[in-house]
Amino acid sequence: MRVEVRVYGGLERYVPVSFGQALEVELSEGATARDLLAVLGVPEQEVFSILVNGRHRTPSDPLAAGDRVALFPPVAGG
Repeated sequence: MRVEVRVYGGLERYVPVSFGQALEVELSEGATARDLLAVLGVPEQEVFSILVNGRHRTPSDPLAAGDRVALFPPVAGG
């Protein structure tokens, strides 16, 4: 199955796209968001928020073909 992934806030250093650009990723059926992170080589501890089709999900939630996934790191600031 294919999912569309966008990464933000520095996570693009792990994938071959620029900030906010879409990347299509092929995953096996039944793959989870955690599986996606492993395929991308993004350390799970560096991801604070996972949005799937605009809704917050956990790393153990399954993905479906055609899902749009956005990954965000923790944010700090003053």
